[in-house]
Amino acid sequence: MVKIHTLLVQKNLKNLKSIYFFVKKNSLLLVKCCCLLLCLLMVNVAMAGQERGLLLMATAQSNDGVYTLLKRYKVNGSKCNIDFFYSKNNLKKSEQLLKGKKYFLPIYVYQYDSKSIRSTIGMRSWAKARRIQKYNADMYAVKLKTRDYRKNNALWVPYNEIDCAVQPAKSEKRISKNRRYDLFGKENAYVPLESSELKNTVFYIVSGHGGLDPGAIGTYKDKYKLCEDEYAYDISLRLARNLIAYGATTYMITRDANDGIRSGEYLPCDQDEYCWKNRVMFDSHRKRLEQRSNAINRLYKQHKKDGTRHQRAIMLHIDSRSQSQRADLFFYYFPGSWKGKKLAKTLRSTVKSKYAIHQSSRGYNGSVNARDLHMLRETRPPSAYIELGNIANKSDQKRFVIESNRQVIADWLFEGLLKEYRSSR
Repeated sequence: MVKIHTLLVQKNLKNLKSIYFFVKKNSLLLVKCCCLLLCLLMVNVAMAGQERGLLLMATAQSNDGVYTLLKRYKVNGSKCNIDFFYSKNNLKKSEQLLKGKKYFLPIYVYQYDSKSIRSTIGMRSWAKARRIQKYNADMYAVKLKTRDYRKNNALWVPYNEIDCAVQPAKSEKRISKNRRYDLFGKENAYVPLESSELKNTVFYIVSGHGGLDPGAIGTYKDKYKLCEDEYAYDISLRLARNLIAYGATTYMITRDANDGIRSGEYLPCDQDEYCWKNRVMFDSHRKRLEQRSNAINRLYKQHKKDGTRHQRAIMLHIDSRSQSQRADLFFYYFPGSWKGKKLAKTLRSTVKSKYAIHQSSRGYNGSVNARDLHMLRETRPPSAYIELGNIANKSDQKRFVIESNRQVIADWLFEGLLKEYRSSR
């Protein structure tokens, strides 16, 4: 028995000696491993940052729309930011902002850690940190921020810097180069593909007048001149952008390289519009209309040859009547065109249903009528000619000068075009 214990002790001592010499031999390696693990732990702690800060709130001013409000706070009007705004404020996209009401903005407020922007948020990007630093400096310069973030520790971070600027998937990278449309302006040039439902359709959007012809003229606030062609063009761009987002091939027949989708109430009049494709507009009214209808017909023939069956043309105008007369959106189609009539009636019923939801006490009196107009008669695809209201009437003017209303009109017309397409399949 004693002999067995002695053998066990000798064996254990031998094992202990082996462990001792292994540790002694590899002590430097162990120290290095411990240091590396400690460094990694410190980096992870440093990069963890804070939890999301509180959302900044702002009070809507008179005639504020979503785009106008975000632009005041220098937040880009990307779909990501817009969707976030509607979601956080429980708003439908057709709802207007109420003057004096506070709304959540897509801007987080972090408590600055007095070290760096990167450690405060928990990110590695120097470029992003510099953009956020400049953003806070800009907000302080225009007095929307009362103090520098390094003094009151309130760091403003736009939502798109956190969640929108994600690298696109490989499938998106392939198409992203083809989804930039400079005609919409710098802030709206990139149009993400929301759906491919309209991928086999073609739309021709024609905003009325342009060039030397401003169209109907209205006076706003007794000092601003409202030109029909500018407001019809802005709404046309918004409609075209909606269609492209759903995969439609869309042509802006009337074009202006400088304007893009614009914010604010007053859109200055100019004369630099041109016709697809890079053609100077004729001064003659008759030749100008022929130029547009010919451009549409050439494209129509080409797409029909390629097998595209669903092609539609939309003409947008603003009427001019006596100042006291209000006019709802009304629609024309060419006499005898049953497809044109169906298109106009679908657009009208969509608008009427929207008024029933959002302004039920107001009523809606927009009409659909046949009319022999050049742009309805001489264009090959089924067409609808839309008058958006009376530019001389003070109440109707709100439909055009308030930016969010221009977007709502474009959204409603887009829904009507989508309904008409679905019913045609």
